[in-house]
Amino acid sequence: MPRFSANIGMLFKELDIVERFQAAKHAGFGAIEYGFPYDTPVETLRVAKDFQGLDMTVLNVPAGDMMKGGPGLAAMPGLEDAFKRAVDEMLPYAEALRPGAVNVLAGYPPMDRFSRRQCLEVLANNAAYTAEALAPLGIRAVIEAINTRDRAGFLCSTTAESLEAVALAGHPNLGIEYDIYHMSIMGEDVVAEIARNKAAIGNIQFADDPGRHEPGSGLLDFAAIFAGVDQAGWTGYLAAEYLPSGPTEAGLGWMVPYKSRT
Repeated sequence: MPRFSANIGMLFKELDIVERFQAAKHAGFGAIEYGFPYDTPVETLRVAKDFQGLDMTVLNVPAGDMMKGGPGLAAMPGLEDAFKRAVDEMLPYAEALRPGAVNVLAGYPPMDRFSRRQCLEVLANNAAYTAEALAPLGIRAVIEAINTRDRAGFLCSTTAESLEAVALAGHPNLGIEYDIYHMSIMGEDVVAEIARNKAAIGNIQFADDPGRHEPGSGLLDFAAIFAGVDQAGWTGYLAAEYLPSGPTEAGLGWMVPYKSRT
């Protein structure tokens, strides 16, 4: 049966960060995820998470200037030492919060300066470094593909491309994060891709399209998608990583059929 995680970096933003843990629990989520938790002391987050009895699905390795329009760290030749420092910053959060996965964001390396193969090799090496660092904690590193409509120039934009980086890295503790929103935009049959690559997937996220809002706000058939993913044998959480179209609580009607199962 589907189980859901709330991305508290995007949901419940009308509340302060600690209150978002309680709101997620009250809404029926069994887990949270938080892409970039590094502005909040790790112990504050750990106490809030443990007090509410929530699991955690994912956090991201710090991505440098990526969120401000820069290329980021993970696939940029010459920034390998900066990436290792980002992993050092991430590890105390991973150790305290115990997410199921940690995401290595490929970013936007400039193709006028480097070849795609150069950048892919840097990404693979950095992802393998992350996977090795997380292995003693029992946490998987993942690489995510992001659509080219919203994020032109992102190094990995399809499932095949994220799997290419994983194969190049060759580390047993490395997989992919599968985002239903991004990959549906790229024209993938999301249920079929999840079923085909289930063993490689460390986290699944979703949002409706267009708009990247809650299920029911766009054109995706989430009843069929959730059922298909369930039938494919996915037993992990499905992470709500969307931009609420209004107050978060007002847009949670999509969860009602699954309330008793979450």
